[in-house]
Amino acid sequence: EVQLVESGGGLVQPGGSVKLSCTTSGFILFRYRMYWVRQAPGKEVEWIGDIIPYGGTTRYKDSLKGRLTISRDNAKNMVYLQMDSLKPEDTAVYYCGRDDGGGWKTSNYRGQGTQVTVSS
Repeated sequence: EVQLVESGGGLVQPGGSVKLSCTTSGFILFRYRMYWVRQAPGKEVEWIGDIIPYGGTTRYKDSLKGRLTISRDNAKNMVYLQMDSLKPEDTAVYYCGRDDGGGWKTSNYRGQGTQVTVSS
């Protein structure tokens, strides 16, 4: 059974950082591009970035470049999202997902999400 479990969210002060983890199981991680999306209250799901199976090449939403770092450890079946210089508008539920080849919108597998709240 494919499973994706996000963790690491919580309350963070503006300007702070958070590193989210995505624990994967039930499939061979190195075969897939993995992505992160988020959903803020009252807003649609927003793609924020992804990482290819090997080599570490990443893509990020233009408005978030410089503040996000996505990484992966295929041996540990883990994917990570580091976010820096957090702003209140980064408050959202963050999800990791597996890209099955058709992009994140057609993805069949996404975790349950972890809440990140940016507030003083």
